[in-house]
Amino acid sequence: MSFASLGLIDPLLRNLQDLNYQTPTPVQAKAIPAVLSGKDVMGAAQTGTGKTAGFALPLLQRLTQHGPAVSSNRARVLVLVPTRELAEQVLQSFMAYGKGLDLRFLAAYGGVSINPQMMKLRKGVDVLVATPGRLLDLNRQNAVQFDQVQTLVLDEADRMLDLGFARELDAVFAALPAQRQTLLFSATFTDDIRAIAATILRGPVNISVSPPNATASNIKQWVVPVDKRNKPELFMHLVAENNWEHALVFVKTRNGVDYLASMLDEAGYAVDTIHGDKPQPARLRALERFKTGEVNMLVATDVAARGLDIDDLPLVINVDLPIVAQDYVHRIGRTGRAGASGVAVSLVCADEAPQLAAIEALIRQTLPREEEPGFEAEHRVPQTSATGQIIKKPKKPKKPKAPQAVPGAVQVLNNKPRPQGGENKRKPAAQRAVAAGEGTSPSSGNPFSVRKPRSKPASKPAGGRSKRGP
Repeated sequence: MSFASLGLIDPLLRNLQDLNYQTPTPVQAKAIPAVLSGKDVMGAAQTGTGKTAGFALPLLQRLTQHGPAVSSNRARVLVLVPTRELAEQVLQSFMAYGKGLDLRFLAAYGGVSINPQMMKLRKGVDVLVATPGRLLDLNRQNAVQFDQVQTLVLDEADRMLDLGFARELDAVFAALPAQRQTLLFSATFTDDIRAIAATILRGPVNISVSPPNATASNIKQWVVPVDKRNKPELFMHLVAENNWEHALVFVKTRNGVDYLASMLDEAGYAVDTIHGDKPQPARLRALERFKTGEVNMLVATDVAARGLDIDDLPLVINVDLPIVAQDYVHRIGRTGRAGASGVAVSLVCADEAPQLAAIEALIRQTLPREEEPGFEAEHRVPQTSATGQIIKKPKKPKKPKAPQAVPGAVQVLNNKPRPQGGENKRKPAAQRAVAAGEGTSPSSGNPFSVRKPRSKPASKPAGGRSKRGP
């Protein structure tokens, strides 16, 4: 099958040839004819399967063949995406596929000034790619109206719900023309997504090119059990031991991102970071440096899990598991794209057993475990199953209670006398934590350290007087 056989026009075919697109992927082969015919589409496809071209190419063709020119402060195609990074990625795809066509494109998202976006909208745009919050801001300021929208695209719909955009989506749906084409794409389909689809899609063509919520079979995945406080050291050990030179690294917190990045930098690796507190221009520069090879390690929070189209990425490392199981699918989907092989390694501590169980239930497989010599976990990660269960070991039988002490007598344990009453002194809390393998020095600066909560101060005696002397 060729792109020409799908009914695409010559200008689009020439652009695809310049981009070295040889044959359509399965999702493109199914989506392009459906979108060209004007039908609604409900698409389930793993990230990296080419779904952006699956809706962008036919929409570009329809824009050149159907409908009047766009008016001021209007858009004919509205693409809603969850993150700024994905908005830029989708915009670049539309511009590449539509090169040479007399069409205008714009990406609108928060984190940057709204004024340039308002200025560009004055002339009207054929394709507006936007995050829900910024779109509604523009609408409230009369910078964009929706009466000329012919097609609505929801890309990564599940992620938009994960990020709490349900109310914004409802507001957008209510403002759009009732007569329109609607395309909904999602890597995972929850009950909430299906409920949205039932209300906004009309007789959709259902497209599914992979089992729901599955991970690509060409990605080798495994888990390395480790104590939380040892994750940074294990991470650096694995990078050096396996000569990993190009990887996308996911960490749960901004502090964790900065901590690992500083370790990589001190070890001589070219590294950059992406997280929510970083200005949008800096985030885009970091991504571009990683894509061009100027840096070989990109450490990020889940803000980078979606919409990053990175060619030939061999490795994804999860230093922390995501809270939401679906995010695991999107994280590791950055590798193994377009049929290439990839590797996904996750460092898992005992506290993350529930997340691990949820991930395995979602992807319907148990991830193999490979302990790293010298980093064996003292706090064992419980066994999990592909059904989402944490398999607990049977409890050991309780030891019989020692005989009660006779008042006034001295107990003997291991032939050592043990005084009665309040004379038995315990170790300080900090020493007990270190002995149990749970504590680290607060001055270490390691955000992966396990810190026990401070104990409450002893209550003062009645009357407010201290027991200590005057």
